[in-house]
Amino acid sequence: MEAETKHRMEPKNGEETKILFSDMDGTLLKNDSTVSPETKRVLDRMNEAGHRLVLTSGRPLDSMLEVMETAGLFYPETLLIAYNGSLIYDCTARAPLLSWPVPLDVCRGIADAAKRLGIHYQTYTEHEIVCEREDEEIRFYRRRIHLPLILSPDPLSVLTEPPCKMHAIHLTDHARLEKLKREIEERYPDEITVQFSNDQYLEFFHKKAGKGNAILQVCRYFGIPVKNSFAAGDAPNDISMLEAAGCGIAMKNAAPLVKESADYITRYDNEHDGLADAMETLLFGGK
Repeated sequence: MEAETKHRMEPKNGEETKILFSDMDGTLLKNDSTVSPETKRVLDRMNEAGHRLVLTSGRPLDSMLEVMETAGLFYPETLLIAYNGSLIYDCTARAPLLSWPVPLDVCRGIADAAKRLGIHYQTYTEHEIVCEREDEEIRFYRRRIHLPLILSPDPLSVLTEPPCKMHAIHLTDHARLEKLKREIEERYPDEITVQFSNDQYLEFFHKKAGKGNAILQVCRYFGIPVKNSFAAGDAPNDISMLEAAGCGIAMKNAAPLVKESADYITRYDNEHDGLADAMETLLFGGK
């Protein structure tokens, strides 16, 4: 499924429109999930110059909307890429533009394997997190993700439609998550992508989703050549979009594999306006 092309607004200075796809945690956001004044200034400058910002995240949609509302990041015709590229959302229309949910039978296989391995797993309704119990993992997760919580001995029974993703969390045993990753990849090689968003979070989403495919769809929608796109991130689930974009930007604080996939590595980390500094250099020539 592809997005229909939308008319492109040209920058006020007559240059070609550029588009920045930015991950949130560890990239655009500081560690306290806020946007610094300097980063906000550069994003406002981009918007005033006629360029575009699209946030991409493994976060659920409502969590992204909460951060954007707090930071004042709703620019004209804003699109969001949520759930690791499983949902492209039109903030103006307040409606999904494209989505690739995980089939329920695959969700069941993931849930059964996670439970057998003693790993916390969760999924999502349109507005809530759903998991078995309020354990240490869900309390850790909800420090940043402030969605309501539904508890059920069978989380999948709560769903009325296939979810955008499944999510497994283990706070201390990365090897156990690696075992779950291998098992699900072997069982559903053509149906599901299994990817770490950090050492403690393992995410499962539709094979057609992913940040890389999502940014290509958004470029098509806005009629912006992919060569005019930037993508910035810090984690393994960002690699596909760094490789798909015209210029892939890895944060100074990024994982080594992410840096290997990038065209540019920021001089500073996410706590010190690394992305803002990179965009000043790459988009505005350091002015």
